[in-house]
Amino acid sequence: MEDDDDEPLESEAKDDPEASLALQNSDDTLYCEAEAPPSVEKEKPTREDSETDLEIEDIEKFFTIGQKDLYLEACKLMGVVPASYFIRNMEESCVNLNHHGLGPKGTKAIAITLVSNTTILRLELEDNSIMEEGVRSLTEMLHENYYLQELNISDNDLGLEGARIISDFLQENNSSLWKLKLSGNNLKDESAALLCQALSSNYRIRSLNLSNNQLSDTGGEYLGQMLALNVGLQSLNLSWNHFHIRGAVALCNGLRTNVTLKKLDISMNGFGNEGALALGDVLKLNSCLIYVDVSRNGITNEGASRISKGLELNETLQVLKLFLNPMSMEGAVFLIMSIKRNPKSRMEELDISNIMVSEQFVKILDGVCAVHPQLDVIYKGLQGLSGYKNNFLWANPIKLIQNYIDQQKMSFGEFFKSLNPSGSMTMSVGDFRKAMIQQNKVPINRYQVRELIKKLGEKKGMVNFSTSSNIQNIRPRNPAGSAPERQQPTPA
Repeated sequence: MEDDDDEPLESEAKDDPEASLALQNSDDTLYCEAEAPPSVEKEKPTREDSETDLEIEDIEKFFTIGQKDLYLEACKLMGVVPASYFIRNMEESCVNLNHHGLGPKGTKAIAITLVSNTTILRLELEDNSIMEEGVRSLTEMLHENYYLQELNISDNDLGLEGARIISDFLQENNSSLWKLKLSGNNLKDESAALLCQALSSNYRIRSLNLSNNQLSDTGGEYLGQMLALNVGLQSLNLSWNHFHIRGAVALCNGLRTNVTLKKLDISMNGFGNEGALALGDVLKLNSCLIYVDVSRNGITNEGASRISKGLELNETLQVLKLFLNPMSMEGAVFLIMSIKRNPKSRMEELDISNIMVSEQFVKILDGVCAVHPQLDVIYKGLQGLSGYKNNFLWANPIKLIQNYIDQQKMSFGEFFKSLNPSGSMTMSVGDFRKAMIQQNKVPINRYQVRELIKKLGEKKGMVNFSTSSNIQNIRPRNPAGSAPERQQPTPA
């Protein structure tokens, strides 16, 4: 789904203007992303309830003086140098203060200002040494600020006490925050226990990033218990932790009954074949997951066979990433044949991009794609195919479409729009791939469609035709610089 993310869960976010705004502000590049919840409706607290450590002298100052003056006064109070970037951008919807060296006092000055801010929807505070004091200031600010929706406090070494402060805040369920990044904060199993206790009853957080922490199998057990109860999370990033068989099985047990999670990134862990078996069992039952990344988890052909058992029955999964697992072409065949055997499969992308395949595999894949034209399988290359032959067989898809629309005296936008039954200017990647493969106006294969999708600027699982007006200005890619798997012969 970089980080998470970044997909769309477009069916839910499409009709929600607040969700759409939040998604547009996100820098995630992953396929799926969580929808923003509706604004929190809550009464203004009484004076006694609203007083916090954030006050300067009088809470009325938060609302009677300008944002810039308030920030400068807060910096003076905290004894810190004002961040000029914040002053210039405090009226923007996204403020990126990553790597600014704010420290806890600088963070508190920002928090004081944000109490009355109504424009900032996303705040990036990665790598600022904010410490426990900074986290506490932010959570106190969120009791008053009903507009901030996304918060990144990754790489701040928050540890157990920081996790405790965040957990206390999450248990209250009373902010508009729906996306929280806690990557690289030295969070261990004790921190996982606190966070999972809060998330078991929290329904506002839709996207959570706990990657690059120190979570082990015990933490996996806490997370599994939380997933069995949570009814809010849609996107969860657990990559680069220390989950092995016990943690993998526990996580999968939680996913058996979870009905909201759509995107799960558990790459760079140690699931192994036993974890793959548990995941395969989940895919047989789960009707919510859209995106799963289990790259680099020590999964062999045996594990691929076990996952394939789940793919034979699953009707919702669209993206499965298995990059950097010690699989061979045999495991790849298990996976694609399981998709072929499932007439209701919605798989759009299978990433096995470290595997070299044979011409026989390509022939099998052609048969699979004939049944599921929305499918794209990304592999490393074709054994024995020379670079010269690749270049000779390559045909730029833009030129092919240009030739057709010149003959028909139409525009790129009109051509693409004609492929969409709804007549809109956007389509999901899977629907667009299927439409391009099945149309008979321009001879184009699935490798060229993949290149075309990139040229159209696919973002979060959607292709936007409104960018096609400038597509003729995009110079054709040099085939020698293209990935080998995009340089295959046109399927028969």
